[in-house]
Amino acid sequence: MKQVLKYFPNLTPLQVKQLTQLGELYRDWNEKINVISRKDIDFLYERHVLHSLSLAKVMQFTSGSLILDVGTGGGFPGIPLAILYPDSHFHLVDSIGKKIKVVQEVSQALRLQNIKAEQIRAEELRNRYDFVLSRAVTQLAPFYEWVKGKFLKENHNPLNNGILYLKGGDLAEELQALKKKHVVYSLSDFFEEEFFETKKVVYIPA
Repeated sequence: MKQVLKYFPNLTPLQVKQLTQLGELYRDWNEKINVISRKDIDFLYERHVLHSLSLAKVMQFTSGSLILDVGTGGGFPGIPLAILYPDSHFHLVDSIGKKIKVVQEVSQALRLQNIKAEQIRAEELRNRYDFVLSRAVTQLAPFYEWVKGKFLKENHNPLNNGILYLKGGDLAEELQALKKKHVVYSLSDFFEEEFFETKKVVYIPA
């Protein structure tokens, strides 16, 4: 949590409490259902919580925003962001039921009222959203095809509606294959930890 507070010093007492609870909740659930790799669980706050919250360095969601988290796994980036933005609505989806069970249980334990967790493939969704988020579930080009028709037309956030995609490494080939307008933000501009050196957020307008 020290790392989180270093970069997000203005959290409310409730947000600090909820984010602090994540450590114990995920350790407990990870022993029953492996949603975070064994080597990563000791780095939960840096590699999962702070990585999820990094989207807030690129874009601050306005009240009432509708946000879809595709391939959420155990709830990242959706759960930390739902804590940070209690007035926005988050729909967390994954095709694997046991992962969604963890999301539901963690959300209930934290009493988060702004999360809906559902076992469904992104392509099957009929809802529309302001933003679609994900953490490296596939290559950018196929991901865009999955979600391109799922955006609301009206914009009411600092960035126009679109995709915010967390990914690391060299993205040159992927971005070339995407053939869509995009902006790449380097997370090393916001965080000094070595983990973030190659991590990026790709913004693709709807």
